[in-house]
Amino acid sequence: MTKIKPCLWFDREAEEAATFYTGLFPGGAITALSRYGEGMPVPAGTVMLVEFSILGQDFQALNGGPHFTFTEAISMSVSCADQAEVDRYWDALIADGGRAVQCGWLKDRFGLSWQIVPEMMTRLQVQGGPGVDRMMHAMMKMVKLDIQALERAYAGDDA
Repeated sequence: MTKIKPCLWFDREAEEAATFYTGLFPGGAITALSRYGEGMPVPAGTVMLVEFSILGQDFQALNGGPHFTFTEAISMSVSCADQAEVDRYWDALIADGGRAVQCGWLKDRFGLSWQIVPEMMTRLQVQGGPGVDRMMHAMMKMVKLDIQALERAYAGDDA
């Protein structure tokens, strides 16, 4: 159990979202579920809190009502090994009402922001050099990130 768990506030979609996320990422699991009792602002038996884990990170999903919604100020960043992984997560997260934003960002159908980022970007940023600026400029023109195009920009090959 991790000591810090991000708590994601949903209107009433906490269980649906947790089920989606745990099915999308390898090894994902719902680890606990609690329900509202009598005298609460929602019907007794309604899911209140879902605890789940994806890729070794524990989360909570709360059905707290429509009072708060997600903003881009918090996003989930997924580091991807290759273009196939970028494509897989991207396509799954924008399906069924999600939407692409830009620069590798998207919002899923629940309104949560995600960054789908190739591992090579972090590696090249740490490596440094003049290619980083070219790569970042190329990224700014993209919606879903294209590893080959980013690598070409880093190398200075605009062809």
